[in-house]
Amino acid sequence: MEPMDWLENHELLRFFRRHKTEMSCMENPHTFLCQLRDHDLIPEDRYKKVSHMRSKDNMRKGLYEILDRFETERSQEIREFWRCVFKDSILNQYPTLRLLRNSLMDEKTGKEESDKGKPKALSDSGDEEEEEEGEEKQEKSVAKKRKLRSRSARSEDNEEELAGPSSQLTPRKKSKKICFSTPLKKGEEKNIWNWPIYKLQLPVTCGNREGTLNRPRLAKGERCIVVGKQWFSPTEFEVFAGKKSSKNWKSSIRCMETPLGKLIKQGHLQAVTYKGGPKKVKKSLFPPGDATIVSSGDEDEEEDRVSPSSRESSPPLSDEEREQQAELQPQASHDGGETVFRVTCGASNGTLHKKRFASGTCGKSIRTEASWMTPVEFLELELGRKDASWKKDIDCEGRPLCVLVKAEALRIHSLLCNCSLCKPDEEEQRNQKNDDECCICRMKGELVMCDDCPRAFHPTCHLPDVGDDLLGDDKPWHCTFCVYRTNENCYSEMEREAALSCQISQRMLQCQYLLLCLWRADEEQIFAANPCLYLTDYSDVIEAPMWFGHIAGKLQQKLYRTVGEFVTDVQLVFSNCASYNRKNAELLVTGNRLKESFDREFKSVFNIKE
Repeated sequence: MEPMDWLENHELLRFFRRHKTEMSCMENPHTFLCQLRDHDLIPEDRYKKVSHMRSKDNMRKGLYEILDRFETERSQEIREFWRCVFKDSILNQYPTLRLLRNSLMDEKTGKEESDKGKPKALSDSGDEEEEEEGEEKQEKSVAKKRKLRSRSARSEDNEEELAGPSSQLTPRKKSKKICFSTPLKKGEEKNIWNWPIYKLQLPVTCGNREGTLNRPRLAKGERCIVVGKQWFSPTEFEVFAGKKSSKNWKSSIRCMETPLGKLIKQGHLQAVTYKGGPKKVKKSLFPPGDATIVSSGDEDEEEDRVSPSSRESSPPLSDEEREQQAELQPQASHDGGETVFRVTCGASNGTLHKKRFASGTCGKSIRTEASWMTPVEFLELELGRKDASWKKDIDCEGRPLCVLVKAEALRIHSLLCNCSLCKPDEEEQRNQKNDDECCICRMKGELVMCDDCPRAFHPTCHLPDVGDDLLGDDKPWHCTFCVYRTNENCYSEMEREAALSCQISQRMLQCQYLLLCLWRADEEQIFAANPCLYLTDYSDVIEAPMWFGHIAGKLQQKLYRTVGEFVTDVQLVFSNCASYNRKNAELLVTGNRLKESFDREFKSVFNIKE
């Protein structure tokens, strides 16, 4: 139930009058203004005038004038106003509005208690002893109500605060005043994680970055922190905030100055062993085939997949033997996704993904530039034979795989194992031929799998978008990477100026390929989303923001006329990065590396004369 359902119009209007200054001071109010405009609550001309203001002070004054005029001229629509700004998508972005909604929730409690006090006052006998007894009952009732409120805050099914049954019998001399404050009472700690309004989400910070933590997603081990429209795992948010060296998100990410680790330990938050985190790519922007993926991670998923009975038995090792093996064991990547080892066999190289490994012949666990393979297939590719020597002939950092097997870093499944790796059905066999996550954004979900290479994509991450007509088609589907590789020798040599002046309709494939490669090479997805959504002062510094998602949309909608227009927008991303991050050396290096690599690959893709 919303606060508007139990308050009268004049009460909502009075609340509006007392808090319109707070609303006018909200950071980055563009989304707030758009919401009001979309619901026809402010005139179009006022919206355009205020939304185009560059100065923060002028924008605050303009927003206050809009709210003041609304109160004067359209006060009869006050209920619709609050219903509009209390949408979840708006509350997620503006903590001020979330607190205001919480204040209205508190208003309900004050109003109910006021109503209950009135009839009791009429039946008061006036006897002094009864009055003292009534006051004692009132104290017990308030204490019981507090317990019920605390219990209600932890409940997943009920967001409203309910009064205890004894409160109906409690005598009251005076009705409580209507309360327009937040639930934080005098002397009470800021335990906002127990407030009903924060049942599903919490405001969190890491360094200077702010975000919103989705509690159900955290409990499932998914990307759970949203900044603007971009989702992060806790580890990714830590990196995004410039705290990569910390490597302990439970300590560095906080809610009201309280580390998340403490909230988890006290039972206020539920968290599983986190499987999120971006996969890492090679430092070169455009490796041949764009294929070798090096990622990292969490071994718990593999432990759950294979039961103890499905592993080959081996004699227990002493502590001394385990320490010796740990010293000899090659190092795996560990960044939060999955455990991966770099492997070689002769001149061939690839990455071995632990969660896909079952045995030499089961589980396509080795990813090369061209395909997924079992260890035996990888051995056959290089040495032309299929036998059990894969443990010795496939190396990981100069040591044979038998070292990993002996150290139990890799566990071979039993011959009787019936797991999906050892006894896959037809669909599982097909799925083993492609990646488990999107090639571009590195997230899981409903993926479209290329029939020529191991890549997989979300339909909207690929360029061009994969429409429903293609999804329902049984014909083979080839991704842009494969289509470009097939046709890359068909383009003749040309001058740079001639390439930039080409009609983009004739060079769409090359531009799509360049942007997909660039987007994928942005390891932390720094340039993927609109920076204005999570950098409050970005629009004050940068006049024309640009990001990869916007460029992809313009390509998809065919808004570019020439290749030069496309290249100009790409270069704008990096020039904006240099202007805004003058004091951030790490981001400057990242931006310069991507820019230089893009320029180099542009020459190669368009076959530019030196």
